[in-house]
Amino acid sequence: MPTPISDEIILDAYSQAVISASECVSPSVVNVEVHNGKKSGGAGSGFVFTPDGFILTNSHVVHDATEIHVGFPDGQRFIADRVGDDPESDLAVIRISAPHLVPVAWGDSQVLKVGQLVVAIGNPYGFQCTVTSGVISALGRSLRSQSGHLIDNVIQTDAALNPGNSGGPLVTSFGEVVGVNTAVILPAQGICFAIAINTAKYVAGRLIKDGKIRRGFIGVAGQNVPLHRRLVRWHNLPIESGIFVVSIEPGSPAQKADLRDGDIIIAYNDQPVPDIDALHRILTENRLGVQATLGILRGTEKLSLNVVPSESPRASKR
Repeated sequence: MPTPISDEIILDAYSQAVISASECVSPSVVNVEVHNGKKSGGAGSGFVFTPDGFILTNSHVVHDATEIHVGFPDGQRFIADRVGDDPESDLAVIRISAPHLVPVAWGDSQVLKVGQLVVAIGNPYGFQCTVTSGVISALGRSLRSQSGHLIDNVIQTDAALNPGNSGGPLVTSFGEVVGVNTAVILPAQGICFAIAINTAKYVAGRLIKDGKIRRGFIGVAGQNVPLHRRLVRWHNLPIESGIFVVSIEPGSPAQKADLRDGDIIIAYNDQPVPDIDALHRILTENRLGVQATLGILRGTEKLSLNVVPSESPRASKR
């Protein structure tokens, strides 16, 4: 009979995992201070993700800033330029010019598991490099950003977040960043959210290239789901997952196309759509106002719907 593991050994292993993750990522985490002209400034967090000074943070931290300052744990401070800003994903990229920067290691949010240990690092209320830990409470959540856009595929965690944590990294026990901390639900305790890093990597790349993202909008809130093997075989599908339609915005292109709650999106213009990030990439790259075919599963039936994506109604208000 195997010898039972003592509570002390388990707790020590937990502590060592948190310590290791914190020591690995903390040098890359920055305090982001913003000034808005004559208005009082605000603050948040961010993290370096390239050796040449690109920093990822939240859009709501820097969106209206006229001046951005970045501070490191060792006391160094720099003025940052805003490279790009995407309120609809609540992500932004800023850049500093500084030597010897240590970028974070990217993780893969697609392989996360509910219950997995995660560590949040940030600067709540100006207390630099504050570390909290918890677990992933749920995956595939939807969260409405401050711009009003519904962000899909959000990570829910009980790692404590407070004002000032926004834009900081959510990290695995291996020191890999798997999310960008973005929101808490007040006055609830232990309900905090982070934008999945696979989404953030894509958005950051587009912001570096173009400074903004012009999206095709169909008006769907969804979550990634595995497809039943029988359906995959029956319809000879090239993918084993799709997007479960949770809700549809009234008057949207999706509603006009007769997409319904409970449908599963599997293709766009015959291009497989295994997850929400894939659909976002396609909608960003496709021309607006051009009719496309949406491949779906409705029950056991495979259907094609005609949809005409428009520009996001919130994008035109910015």
